[in-house]
Amino acid sequence: MNYLVAVLPDRIQAEAAYLALEEQGINSTILGKGYKTADEFGLIDPKDQAKKQAQLMATWLIPFGFFAGFTFSLITGLDTFAWAGEVGNHIVGGLLGAASGAMGGVLVGGGVGLLVGSGDALPYRNRLDAGKYLVAVQGSETLTRQATRILRQFDPENIQGYADTSSV
Repeated sequence: MNYLVAVLPDRIQAEAAYLALEEQGINSTILGKGYKTADEFGLIDPKDQAKKQAQLMATWLIPFGFFAGFTFSLITGLDTFAWAGEVGNHIVGGLLGAASGAMGGVLVGGGVGLLVGSGDALPYRNRLDAGKYLVAVQGSETLTRQATRILRQFDPENIQGYADTSSV
């Protein structure tokens, strides 16, 4: 399945582009104020992606951090927390390692999710927030090429095609 997304500056042009596509038998969707929202259409929210990525990283880093902190305390023989005793000292070291793993999961996972996980969804969401409209077409490669020729007549701010390779 191929997708085509065109950014148009106002509602009038978006509706005109939609009608021109409809005249040629091409189904499209308008996103913007008064039409579908980004969430209804299925554009991913980068904040949700960042949260999922942070949770995934923490799932791995917290136990690893505990093991690393415990092992470091055991190997070095440091008596940093004398009040905890020998075994307690190692457990506290493990807990500090687990806390470091949690911080790493949030900082690295969340940051990576915001920077990498959003793809083109964030710029499109920003354009919708700025009052622009999106016209989206999905179909075969031939259909999206035909839609591209039609949409170029409306001088879109941006026009981008995508190929969904997840089902291949």
